Amino acid sequence: MIMSELFLCLRDLATARRPLAIGEPLFRAGDPVERLYLVLTGEIVLERMSVTGSRLILQRAKAGDIVAEASCFAQSYHCDARSEAKSEVASIPRSRLEIVFRSNSGLVAMFAQHLARGLQQTRIRAEILSLHRLSDKLDAWLHIYDSVLPDKGRWLILAHELGVTPEALYRELGKRRKKSHVVRSESAFRA
Repeated sequence: MIMSELFLCLRDLATARRPLAIGEPLFRAGDPVERLYLVLTGEIVLERMSVTGSRLILQRAKAGDIVAEASCFAQSYHCDARSEAKSEVASIPRSRLEIVFRSNSGLVAMFAQHLARGLQQTRIRAEILSLHRLSDKLDAWLHIYDSVLPDKGRWLILAHELGVTPEALYRELGKRRKKSHVVRSESAFRA
């Protein structure tokens, strides 16, 4: 895992660590924003229910990522965050972060660049969600992630990211397998 310079600087400011079990909430929509969270191990998923009642994944934060970083400029969270795997997060009190930002313009610039990259990724995800055909959504997602499909146990999360039912995604992946359309999985890189 490669940690960004920003992550390392923020990790040094952290004042607390918290382990999370699978499925355990980190925060819920409406909770006041009091801390900035950094994922040390595991995976934290930001999610919201759509108006149609389907689960929409807004962020998959893995080790080395910042969770809901734009929320540090809001009064309350607009989504839920929960642990998708056994995880550990470090946190920085929002008040401490505000003090450091006032005195460290270099850190502010790194944080602004990070937020800009996040905005670009969000626009790409919005473009994917705007596509009508599942095959087009999957092609666009695979293009962004270098044709690396998550392991089979994580396809449900991918379905939610694409805004489709898990069954539709499984059918599409089955069609591609039959056509010998080779897609690498994450586990192939761990071997």
